[in-house]
Amino acid sequence: MKKLLLLSISCLYFFAAQAQDTPLSTANAGKVWSLLYQQRAAEYKALCFQAYNIAKLRLDEALRHKGKKPLAVVTDIDETLLDNSPLDAALAINNREFDLKAWKQWTAKGIADTVPGAPSFFKYAASKGVAVFYITNRDEDERPGTTKNLKLYNLPYADNQHIILKQNTSSKEARRQEVLVKYNIVLLCGDNLADFDALYDTKPSEENRAATTEHLKKQFGSKYIVIPNAAYGDFENALFNYNYKLSGAQKDSIIKSLIKVDR
Repeated sequence: MKKLLLLSISCLYFFAAQAQDTPLSTANAGKVWSLLYQQRAAEYKALCFQAYNIAKLRLDEALRHKGKKPLAVVTDIDETLLDNSPLDAALAINNREFDLKAWKQWTAKGIADTVPGAPSFFKYAASKGVAVFYITNRDEDERPGTTKNLKLYNLPYADNQHIILKQNTSSKEARRQEVLVKYNIVLLCGDNLADFDALYDTKPSEENRAATTEHLKKQFGSKYIVIPNAAYGDFENALFNYNYKLSGAQKDSIIKSLIKVDR
């Protein structure tokens, strides 16, 4: 059955490329494989379970040492809690870049599946009296679909107070600070490093991101819980020097210049 499924995906990949008379770009071909991994690999599921199992252990530790403020966990939504790979795959297979209109049509449906392990962890946190805040860079006009999607899986705290959308900036630091006024944030969950620390907010280079991550290494698995996402994120933006106007051919050239190849 799995062999048949993989064959079907391969055929879809092939005929989609043939229909355009052009092959998938290196960037989009990479996204197809990344999304296939996200959707089908047991290893991806295992990594997500591992992350949320660690989150539960850390939360239990925090519950044993509560201070004066009530506890909270902060989570990103996309690819941390909700799985948007069907839309991303549709774009990649058709050699299309990110499309805000298509994205908002998708989020308005409120039908995205969940990331493995995420719902049970956040429900567990709520059962222990820990507040859950969803800090996301979705826009305000995406609130109805976002709320609908969270409620589809009976996720806790799915209300306007706890779903904190992007307002004037994509940086999440000010929103984290708002939560910290009343709560002690014991865990942050995300798939992109800017979900955790303001040090990643300044469009740092690939080298600076690596150095910052080395500097913060004790936080990962302790307070910062990272969910795998190889399909998109600031990691690729840094590779392209945050130039969002690059063509597929230009991205291909950069990717081929950066990848380590056995000579």
